[in-house]
Amino acid sequence: MSEFETLRVSVDGGLGRLTLDQPARLNPLGSRALEEIAEAARWLDRNGAVVVIVTGAGDRAFSAGFDIDEFAAPGGDRTAPADLGYRMADAIEAMDAVAIAAVHGHCIGGGVVLAAACDLRLAADDTRFAIPEVDLGIPLAWGGIPRLVREIGPAMTRELVMTCRPFDAHEAKALGFVNRVVPAAQLAAAADELAATLLTKAPSVLRATKRQVRTATENLAHTQAAWQDTNQLRAALADPEARASAERYLAERRS
Repeated sequence: MSEFETLRVSVDGGLGRLTLDQPARLNPLGSRALEEIAEAARWLDRNGAVVVIVTGAGDRAFSAGFDIDEFAAPGGDRTAPADLGYRMADAIEAMDAVAIAAVHGHCIGGGVVLAAACDLRLAADDTRFAIPEVDLGIPLAWGGIPRLVREIGPAMTRELVMTCRPFDAHEAKALGFVNRVVPAAQLAAAADELAATLLTKAPSVLRATKRQVRTATENLAHTQAAWQDTNQLRAALADPEARASAERYLAERRS
């Protein structure tokens, strides 16, 4: 097992586990967590992971997404997560290992991007997705738009990102965003079962298939241009109006 501040990461018999491990804060994606997820993805490949289950600790959330408290805090570099989030999602997608997102509870904003960067997605029936960035006065970045377009198409990407409305696991399944919905109590077992099935396959063929699918989806909606989105996000994060939007959103969430 490797030591990280915000994650639990391990490999055993080709099965890797990457668990966001700040359950009291709903597993936010602050700067440190983003750095560590990218580092963990590379560590898992170096240590022989063939399949990796990505999940969040605790009962309440896969991830509450971008750490709004970090953004709204006075001082500090609020633009750092713009680059780090893109690197995080790209590192997960670029892993040789097959990544399975096991999603439960709240899956918000950047948490949706993290799930979208995984190859397969299982959702507990209690999962509540939302993409609130527009309400925060910032664009969805980190390669989120092209990844959503690949999975659910442009029309629904526009709707969910522009309206910021929540959607549940069953709608996510109907849209093609998740592969399967399972009872919350069975999520861990379902992820383990899927991983065990994949581990019976030849790792070289799994890697080749993953590369082929990634090449095909990059041709549909490539993420390389997402660096432009990163620049737009960096500008928005430095904008006092965006900070005011974030503060209003936090106030509404806490009321």
